[in-house]
Amino acid sequence: MGLWTVKPVDALIAAGEGKHGAAKLTRGLGTLDLILAGVGCTVGAGIFVMTGSQAATHAGPAVAISFAFAALACLFAGLCFAELATVIPVAGSAYSYTYATLGEMVAWLVGWNLVLEYMISGSAVAVGFSGYLNAFLEQWGVHLPTNLASAPLSYSDEKGFEWTGAFINGPAVFIIALCGVILSLGIKETARFNNISVAIKVGAMVLFAVVGIFYVDTANWHPFIPANTGDGAFGWSGVFRAAGTLFFAYIGFDAVSTAAQEARSPQRTVPRGILGGLAVCVTLYVVVGLVMTGLAPYTMLDAPEAIFIAIHHAGPALAWLGMIINLAAILGLGSAILICNYGQIRIFYAMARDGLMPPSFASVNPEHHVPWQATLWVTLAAAIIGGIAPLDVLGDLVSLGTLMAFALVCVATLVLRVRDPHRPRPFRVPYLPVVAVVGAVICVALMISLGLSNWIRFGAWSVLGLAIYFAYGMRNSARQREAQLAE
Repeated sequence: MGLWTVKPVDALIAAGEGKHGAAKLTRGLGTLDLILAGVGCTVGAGIFVMTGSQAATHAGPAVAISFAFAALACLFAGLCFAELATVIPVAGSAYSYTYATLGEMVAWLVGWNLVLEYMISGSAVAVGFSGYLNAFLEQWGVHLPTNLASAPLSYSDEKGFEWTGAFINGPAVFIIALCGVILSLGIKETARFNNISVAIKVGAMVLFAVVGIFYVDTANWHPFIPANTGDGAFGWSGVFRAAGTLFFAYIGFDAVSTAAQEARSPQRTVPRGILGGLAVCVTLYVVVGLVMTGLAPYTMLDAPEAIFIAIHHAGPALAWLGMIINLAAILGLGSAILICNYGQIRIFYAMARDGLMPPSFASVNPEHHVPWQATLWVTLAAAIIGGIAPLDVLGDLVSLGTLMAFALVCVATLVLRVRDPHRPRPFRVPYLPVVAVVGAVICVALMISLGLSNWIRFGAWSVLGLAIYFAYGMRNSARQREAQLAE
């Protein structure tokens, strides 16, 4: 036992089914719900917010290629997630998978970095929501006070963090709080709100692509890959740098795996949800990225409301489309925040069930069947972060945490095939070990592309996580307590 102890797959499944006194979640999600959950989380900040900033600062019109590179890593990792989700159909996603294969300390570190992937991701999306809401209200002559509707902090590699003069990003706090209320009502209500939101925002993106293509100025695509001006600033290094950040935009399929414990027939529905959602999102991202950079010069798009800027630049003939896109973005970003925080709550629920987080986080409300204390604390923490933090720092940290978790899931798939080769696998990764090895290598390469300053912040975050593990998690681990009793 000790730091490298694993939790057997059967023990994870038993806990998920409510045996041995564990609180149980209800299975109420079908294939369509899971696909739309993946799309709901994925079609958010990546397409509405991050696309413009990455085109303007790193990739230019080749941001479409960056999306394709990021999608390739997602495909390999997604196949591994699909297999593990059918073998271990419980809450926890990458945390549970690594606990069953790579040991408790690695699982804790993965769970800690999933905070970047989910809660801080939701906060980043909320910053984008604020930008689109401000742009929408200004169309109607309503101007929110700057000191109450923008981030108090800004960041640049040259100057570091600076105070902007604002007090709080009020719209970001509001939408996170609203999502917390919806999440507290139960999984069916959450799925219903998400499904409606996804239908609206995907419809709006299709409309943007179909209409916008007729207003594209192809001169804006030349040069398609701007000349390199420094490390990670345009050229091919910029394309890969943008791909590393835009990997943040694809975390939706991982959110599907966190719902495995609340899915009906998860061995069948979860792989369909993961891969179906990914296919929809890749197509939307590449097409919308091309149309956006065709409507306006990429240098103009460094803002949270980049799609609205592109439409506005195309001229008054598309003013009506800008109104629709803004409304869809406002609603669509809300659903992305909803699913991100949903995923974080289920991660904390799984960690608390194993004793690595306070036991109150595993407490399930008997009426709505949700981990109500985890919902409360995730909502509060996300609101604080979204209310003060700048978008660019959040996006890069989210990508690093996500990429690390995905690389380890690829490794975990290989380990479980070796350790437990005869366990039934309703979905099997084709061409293993090639797919898992290539997936892990691509994830690590994208992590390296994100630059030293982000690695320093990521390293500090990971060290903090390990300190918490040694101070609390290791001392309260249910698995290690079982070992001590056995001895």
